[in-house]
Amino acid sequence: MPLELAAFFRTTLPLDLRTLDALDDGRYHSIWMPDHLVSFWPDSIWTPEFTDLAHASPSPHRYLDVLPLAGAVAARTARTRLATSVVDTVRRHPVMLAQSALTLSHLSDGRFILGLGAGERENLAPYGFDDRAAVSRFAEAVRLIRSLWSTAGPVDFEGEFFTLEHARLDAEPHHTGTPPIWIGANGPRMLRLVGELGDGWWPTGSAEPDIYAAQLVRIREAAEQAGRDPDAITPAKMVVCLIGEPDELDVIMQRPLVKSLVLQLTADALRAAGFDHPMGERWRGIQDIDPRALTRDRLLRLLDEVDPAAILSVVPHGTPKRAAEQIAAFGEAGARVVSVLDYSAMAGQDYAAASPSKVREVEDALLTLTGSTR
Repeated sequence: MPLELAAFFRTTLPLDLRTLDALDDGRYHSIWMPDHLVSFWPDSIWTPEFTDLAHASPSPHRYLDVLPLAGAVAARTARTRLATSVVDTVRRHPVMLAQSALTLSHLSDGRFILGLGAGERENLAPYGFDDRAAVSRFAEAVRLIRSLWSTAGPVDFEGEFFTLEHARLDAEPHHTGTPPIWIGANGPRMLRLVGELGDGWWPTGSAEPDIYAAQLVRIREAAEQAGRDPDAITPAKMVVCLIGEPDELDVIMQRPLVKSLVLQLTADALRAAGFDHPMGERWRGIQDIDPRALTRDRLLRLLDEVDPAAILSVVPHGTPKRAAEQIAAFGEAGARVVSVLDYSAMAGQDYAAASPSKVREVEDALLTLTGSTR
């Protein structure tokens, strides 16, 4: 099945907006920008002892605010869609999200996609945000955003989490319509909300193509039950992979930051592949990462316990052609848009420098395999 490519644009310092020119030439469906306060990489192994990337950047957490940055990206591009990957509804009030999204839609001439999610621990716990009932809060926030966009005049709203009294948001949508909302979702309740409320699905994580296909079935069933057209929801996938020749991958898989990728993988995914997760049988991957809690000693034990074969069992890997073949399976499972993220860049500065050309090779092979035109 033909696939469209999505590009990933870093929102950390040092920032180089000049790279946007290469992302706006028609090759990509959209440009996705992460929304973080901190990264997934624990401070305790972001040191010269473990990686030479610490010489290039003193911290992995030098994130900029994605919403004003998206305005800069809108001004520097003309044709490619731009999107947040993804903004959560815990740290940002839905009224402000509704206004920001309308603003970015006008700045981009209707190209903005509002990527939304329920939130992740690493961006919430260190700052005292209340993440209780995050999914219920998310559902209410999306409904409120849509109400603000569609209601002429004042809005009254009394929910479990938000209350509006004679509240106005009178800026009209761009002439192309309201910004589409793509939802980052993996769990059952969030998948149902994609079907009920989303225009697109933007999942991360370690689900393999067969699981992805089953999740997409749930989304489409929820859409039908809500009286919506299931085919109007765009299924996408952000695919983390490890690109390299066999000998190169043997070296890459021994690097601490690459081994730490296991923290982003769920216990369920590893169990399905026949492996135990070193963080325990209930580990939920990205949702459970808290960089503060992972001390140097705990990380050293983790790195000793990690079996590289476990990571490779659930992460597409190999030469560009081989990685493309594995990613193409998501197209067969129903995905229409994919983003290729090469985690081998975390093996060190030399690998980071080589990574863009590797990703390009994978993308080219993927377009050929799937009969895509871009």
